[in-house]
Amino acid sequence: MRTTSQTRLLDSTFHALADPTRRAILQRLTQSDARVTDLAAPFRISLNSVSKHIRILERAKLVERRRVGREHILRFRAEPLQVVQDWIRKQQDFWRAGLEALDGLLNQADTPEK
Repeated sequence: MRTTSQTRLLDSTFHALADPTRRAILQRLTQSDARVTDLAAPFRISLNSVSKHIRILERAKLVERRRVGREHILRFRAEPLQVVQDWIRKQQDFWRAGLEALDGLLNQADTPEK
């Protein structure tokens, strides 16, 4: 059974991953740490909008911020993705087992009685 904090992390991670801009920011951060202004450069949206996307990623714990002087440096964190991957694997196992059981029952029903 999942705890409330695990459920919140799962919800916030799915929410963060649901937007293409946030996924692009994460993709960029998988290459190396980056300043907020560098992350914002390729997007045709305001720095303020990029900052809002980054805050959503931070809430999901997918991004970590540190300050170096006046610079804000962001770093990708993969740990929340492991929680998502574990949840998806459990869902796949559940549905696979159910479908295999159903398949077995249907095969028995199709077999003519002697």
